[in-house]
Amino acid sequence: MTPPRAREIAAELDLRDLPQDFYANPYPVYAVLREREPVRRMPDGSWLLTRYADLVQVYRDAHTFSSDKKVEFTPKYGPGSPLLQHHTTSLVFNDPPLHTRVRKLIMGALTRRAIADMEPGLVTLVDGLLDRIEAAGGGDLIEDFAAAIPVEIIGNLLGVPHADRGPLRGWSLAILGALEPRLTPEQQELGNRSVVEFTAYLTELVADRRQHPGDPEHDVLTRLIRGEAGGEQLTGAELLQNCVFILNAGHETTTNLIGNALVCLQEWPLELAALLARIEESRHDRAAQENVMAAAVDEFLRFESSNQLGNRRAVAACEVGGVPLDAGALVTLCIGAANRDPAQFREPDRLDLARQDNRHLAFGFGIHQCAGLSLARLEGRIAIARFLRRFPRYRLTQAPQRGGRARFRGFLHAPFAAQ
Repeated sequence: MTPPRAREIAAELDLRDLPQDFYANPYPVYAVLREREPVRRMPDGSWLLTRYADLVQVYRDAHTFSSDKKVEFTPKYGPGSPLLQHHTTSLVFNDPPLHTRVRKLIMGALTRRAIADMEPGLVTLVDGLLDRIEAAGGGDLIEDFAAAIPVEIIGNLLGVPHADRGPLRGWSLAILGALEPRLTPEQQELGNRSVVEFTAYLTELVADRRQHPGDPEHDVLTRLIRGEAGGEQLTGAELLQNCVFILNAGHETTTNLIGNALVCLQEWPLELAALLARIEESRHDRAAQENVMAAAVDEFLRFESSNQLGNRRAVAACEVGGVPLDAGALVTLCIGAANRDPAQFREPDRLDLARQDNRHLAFGFGIHQCAGLSLARLEGRIAIARFLRRFPRYRLTQAPQRGGRARFRGFLHAPFAAQ
């Protein structure tokens, strides 16, 4: 995107009506906004923040900036709609005490030990996918690899039988797609239908799990059903909607992490060569290889953030970046822009897979920081490293196809040859 074009888009930016070249590369537009109008009043009256420091201020102040979306989502989805019920009951779009109760229950099944115990199964899953890709001589980075990993991992966390996992990705894509700033009638209808179908399936799964509970140290669904020992339990609606949330939160963002990383490496061949060399050098040193891949995964998350936008509502009059906001102001946090802020990151538009002190905001910050960040990092480390060791000379055979979303940045398809 040329500088004049970036300035043109920035001057008229409306997240509900974006041009195609914005989806291809939004970062020059974000750079213009950061420099010229980092707290930007949008056509709908909301505010768009693009500076790292301003996002951190909002994330830190959960008392002033609410995550509750009832005010914002009721007119968007319609009173009583399935999408409204889901998105206003899930962990991410709520404040304490609901947020605190649900997060505590989920985190109890995502301890360091529990995540470490997942690694052997994750390796087996990834190697099986790579075996099929090798036999076929290639495939699609998204459909055949990136998207297949988190669905299985989250399916295992919830104890969803393998035979029932087919619809999970479609449901997730439709429900998350309805979070885009611009919602078409077709997206809304598909999103509502997906919530209904998913919760109907979960109702049966929950009934069965009540009769046949799993290990609460590893089975998130059993843990949510039991609730806190001697404490408050989730209501039926809270239980179902947060199971939907767990799939959604762990699915598309991790798919995007892995897919974005493997596409990025094709666009940055010197970084690919350097990463391959570091992987080979550390092959017989587990700790060293983990450090190499941890730095790489965090840089992929910074450089192409899977989740580009977040939202808050100011519950009291306040000031951000020197700009006064009224009580009730709706605020969009541009994570993609903050993660390329030169005030925080040296050479922010360069992919540097050995970057240190990489305090990106891809997982958010504060009380709403992603509960599954350690699991996502593990999936990214294992998937990307094992893919590169198996197919160091992989190449794209067609231009990858983006998903056409402003909030969730990733690809729908990326055909490739394994050698």
